[in-house]
Amino acid sequence: QEYLDFRKERSRMLLSRRNQLLLEFSFWNEPQPRQGPNIYELRTYKLKPGTMIEWGNNWARAIKYRQENQEAVGGFFSQIGELYVVHHLWAYRDLQSREETRNAAWRKRGWDESFYYTVPLIRTMESRIMIPLKISPLQ
Repeated sequence: QEYLDFRKERSRMLLSRRNQLLLEFSFWNEPQPRQGPNIYELRTYKLKPGTMIEWGNNWARAIKYRQENQEAVGGFFSQIGELYVVHHLWAYRDLQSREETRNAAWRKRGWDESFYYTVPLIRTMESRIMIPLKISPLQ
């Protein structure tokens, strides 16, 4: 009964909901527990249909430019739900660190070229900054 009451109460607060089944890109790091404090950026890209292989091939080369500070947490793509959706999860100490790390990538030879080839594949993109809960292994 307690669970049923919870579901009823939750439904009063829930405005919308969507689910996705995601797979991990093989070239990306496996998400690992992290020492904190960190903030996380979840970048979501909705791609043009038919472009996932091209996206993956370009990011397989590009990810090496974003590994120095261990900021690359995980890269995933949708299999069920809305298709041609990619999520990149990045870890930073704070917003200043995020800015410095992203700016440093542009100074690396090859990053701009990798980035250049992915932009035409994107229909929309979104960035969310998240703070981990105390129970999260990603601190």
